[in-house]
Amino acid sequence: MNYTKNVTKRLFAYALQSKGTFIAALIMLSIGVAADLTAPFIAKNMIDNHVLAIEKPYFESEPGQDAVLYQDQYYKRYDRFREGETQGEEIRILQSGRSFYLINEPVTIESGTRTYENGVLTVTRGEQSAAYQATPLSVDELFSFYAPELPGIYKLVGLYFIFLLIAIIMDFGKTYWLQSSANKVIQRLRTDVYAHIQRLPVHYFDNLPAGKVVSRITNDTEAVKDLFVAVLSNFFSGIITMIGVYVALFILDVKLGLISLFVVPLLVVWMILYRKIATKYNTIIRSRLSEINAMINESIQGMSIIRVFRRQKKTNEEFEALNEDYMNHQNKMLNLNAFTTHNLVNVLRNLAFAIVLLYFGAGSIDGSSLISLGVLYAFVDVLSRLFQPVTGMVNQLANLDSSMVSAGRVFELMDETGEQVTDSSMPRYLGNVEFKDVSFAYNRDYVLKNISFEAKQGETVALVGHTGSGKSSIINLLFRFYDPQKGTITIDGQDVKDIPKQWIREHMGIVLQDPYLFTGTIASNVSLNDNKISRDTIEKALRDVGAEQLLSHLPQGFDEPVVEKGSTLSAGQRQLISFARALAYDPAILILDEATANIDTETEAIIQSALEVLKKGRTTFIIAHRLSTIRSSDQILVLHQGQIAERGNHDELMALGGRYYQMYQLQQGNLLPDSTVTDQVKQPALAQTSVPL
Repeated sequence: MNYTKNVTKRLFAYALQSKGTFIAALIMLSIGVAADLTAPFIAKNMIDNHVLAIEKPYFESEPGQDAVLYQDQYYKRYDRFREGETQGEEIRILQSGRSFYLINEPVTIESGTRTYENGVLTVTRGEQSAAYQATPLSVDELFSFYAPELPGIYKLVGLYFIFLLIAIIMDFGKTYWLQSSANKVIQRLRTDVYAHIQRLPVHYFDNLPAGKVVSRITNDTEAVKDLFVAVLSNFFSGIITMIGVYVALFILDVKLGLISLFVVPLLVVWMILYRKIATKYNTIIRSRLSEINAMINESIQGMSIIRVFRRQKKTNEEFEALNEDYMNHQNKMLNLNAFTTHNLVNVLRNLAFAIVLLYFGAGSIDGSSLISLGVLYAFVDVLSRLFQPVTGMVNQLANLDSSMVSAGRVFELMDETGEQVTDSSMPRYLGNVEFKDVSFAYNRDYVLKNISFEAKQGETVALVGHTGSGKSSIINLLFRFYDPQKGTITIDGQDVKDIPKQWIREHMGIVLQDPYLFTGTIASNVSLNDNKISRDTIEKALRDVGAEQLLSHLPQGFDEPVVEKGSTLSAGQRQLISFARALAYDPAILILDEATANIDTETEAIIQSALEVLKKGRTTFIIAHRLSTIRSSDQILVLHQGQIAERGNHDELMALGGRYYQMYQLQQGNLLPDSTVTDQVKQPALAQTSVPL
């Protein structure tokens, strides 16, 4: 219950951001409901005061307005005499069957069973009976008595159309304002969710499939949109309409209005019981939908692997099992809705009309509560309108629960602790990096132990070692994707923990072994649409790294479209674009993660030349497996089981004859493989990003 209250409170806070339009919508809704509910009262007035009012007493009168001429004598209805006018003898007009009869005397009993025979109209009610001499009225004579009623009827019909027009306009305005407000709320919510994802630490995504995150941003926020657009619209309309209906019922008959209130507690209890069951199903349904999205995303990303290893059938079976479970829970929700929604409304409607019939019927039998036909019509009409909003509200219960579950999932994601974002920046630092007794563990076991080294401005530091030795972990700490449990890391003598993460990353760049390109153009992938980077800077960066050689044949040159992570470009072309990106951002610290590992021999010469341009004047860290590419490094750190086993430049380490010497000789083909020094698989722990941060 507290969880639901928290979600409701937060959704209400978002709704308040558009409170002006919501209030306008509610005002228009109230006016529309009031205008719509005038129809039964207009009908009541028309029936009681005009259509059936012909049976009210008439008296002889002088010729004039509202007077009816019958057999050379004028008659006027009793309530149309003005002050000072004289009333003559009374006559009455009563209907029996389809005919109307004129009685030249007062009528003592007028309600009951009426029969006409041999010039006598008999009225029987219970044990009472009265007989009157009566004359049948022709159609023309009857119409003459109705003629004075026509102006009033026309006026009421015109009034009905005026209120109908008001109701239509208000309904349009209500729908427009509610839905536009809902769209604004969801736009803000989706923007906030996406912005929060940008602030989440990188390690949050280590164990969370991308498809699940996408599902929360798209499917779950879309379900929340249904809450504001459909659910709240129906519930607001329903509640205000029900209030208007009950006001109308109490105006017509207080006692029956009180009796009709039984609908409200039944509806509330029904909704509580429904949500208890539905929430359980909807939670599983939303979770399964996220898993389906995650699996689809993973299958598309790894489609080539699936086909190469002939895993189509197995993957399809896994998807079918997940989809089957999703369908089963959807069917459970369908069964729940089928048993509740329409059945509930039908039960309530039938029960309400049974009470009305019992109430009015009993009153008519004993004569204790005789009412006019107009009141009866208006009451039935108003009561029937009560179940239109009830139907709308009950039919939205499924969407309400699904939306609340989705909102809870969205807010759960937004409650994850994010990194503080600062709009300001810091001056470009020199790039003097120092690790002092740094120890770090992702979980419990330390992957780095007492790491200490110093990289001065403009130096190139190479990190080598077997898989899992800690190379990528050092880079992750440098980028502050993680912080060490022990020791300190400083840049230009300042502890990195004292510097906002965005400030540090602003002057860092990275080139991955498999660079990531975004949908757009080659130029936009260099600048990442940063307005600070001009077109001239983009083109100069591409030329400086030698990209012009590999990209010159493209039809649109540097404006060539890039789709699907650059799948239409070669590995060398993607790598050079990544180099140009790093160069354009002019980082003080540059990380090269085996930048030449996937490059063919012909392209490697261009890449090596680009590397020299890229490293110039920057502190450069290279994760290397091909040791021949790091011979010119100022410092080489040989890592083993999270510790620095050897350090020095290439010549010093070769002279040492240790681990590095064995690895180098092995790659040159001068030694037999040694399992303690081979390095065949790259450590994958480095956070997947290729953008200078």
